[in-house]
Amino acid sequence: MNAPSGLPARVPVVIIGGGPAGLLLARLLALGDVESVVLERQSREHVMARVRAGVLEWGTVETLRAARVGDRMDREGVVHDGVGLSFSGRHVRIDFKGLTGKGVMVYGQTQVTKDLYVAVDKADVTVVDCAADVVPHDLTGTTPYVTFVREGVSRRVDCQYVAGCDGAHGVSRTAIPSSVLRTYERVYPFGWLGILSETPPIDKELIYAHSDRGFALCSMRHAMLSRYYVQCDIDDQVDDWPDDRFWPELRSRLPGEVAGRLVTGPSVEKSLTPLRSFVAEPLRYGPLYLAGDAGHVVPPTGAKGLNLAASDVCYLAGALADAVHGRSLTGLDEYSDRALARVWKAVRFSWWLTMLMHHFPGSGEFDRRIQEAELDYLAGSEAAQRSFAENYTGLPL
Repeated sequence: MNAPSGLPARVPVVIIGGGPAGLLLARLLALGDVESVVLERQSREHVMARVRAGVLEWGTVETLRAARVGDRMDREGVVHDGVGLSFSGRHVRIDFKGLTGKGVMVYGQTQVTKDLYVAVDKADVTVVDCAADVVPHDLTGTTPYVTFVREGVSRRVDCQYVAGCDGAHGVSRTAIPSSVLRTYERVYPFGWLGILSETPPIDKELIYAHSDRGFALCSMRHAMLSRYYVQCDIDDQVDDWPDDRFWPELRSRLPGEVAGRLVTGPSVEKSLTPLRSFVAEPLRYGPLYLAGDAGHVVPPTGAKGLNLAASDVCYLAGALADAVHGRSLTGLDEYSDRALARVWKAVRFSWWLTMLMHHFPGSGEFDRRIQEAELDYLAGSEAAQRSFAENYTGLPL
């Protein structure tokens, strides 16, 4: 539902944010017989057009299946049983399946969002797009509600709980007073320049490459759509990276045996991504609960952003259903601590992999040799590879 004509006056849960976190929460709540309203600032077309990450941990795969939105993912997604690491002219494969018994699924976030929209529409969940000036109210009282404006008309929805799934720049986190909220941040001094090209991928699995010229990542969406990234200066603009600059730079950061397989072509999409690690604590303030990027941001190294959102939502959906149906408040009371315990482990892994694979401005020969020694150890140690595989494929929910 895209218009507020049938907007209920009161629901148990108002969800701020109609991206994958908010939609997945709405879907899981509907399966648990809990009514919700989703308020999204952008249009549906805008949300579904955003190009985002495409690597799903196995726990996320199972969560989507449990939410009954996994059929297309299982048909069109590609399971990767390992990943490649390239450094010092070498290429090493980490065998996820052999080390942990599970892999990851390559299936774009855009496709996940489309699948979730279909599911919530079929469940008659009210999704209001183009909702401006969203504000949660009475978070310290007993009658919380959320107001918003659509097409110049002010609206109000009363509720028991508010789920803030509106991302790093949304309103939900700002509703928590600074006297309560603690934040932790690491900003990295570079970005990623990424392109999509309608070319066959360089490899059947992802490749993370470390070189003296900087980091590179070779990924894919499907058999004829490749996703590539190169580390770039923090002040670079997309226009600084025409295709005839990007492809030679990518090739120079890969070992010869890998670079020889690179098929180039015109880019169909190009973007710049800044890198930072950010965590807000707590993820609860009265009846307000933060999930996904509203509460934490990780660099794309390791592909944890969407997966952390899914684990947050998995915890929160069950806790909200227990509370709404009068079974227990324990899940809500424990939500913030439970979610943050997993968040910090993923933040650690993303930070570690970012530090390991990138060239940092001002770093010297000592730093480079430490990176090479760490990569060499990882290449030769089954224990180190198992730790890497456990973190990459996803720690237990």
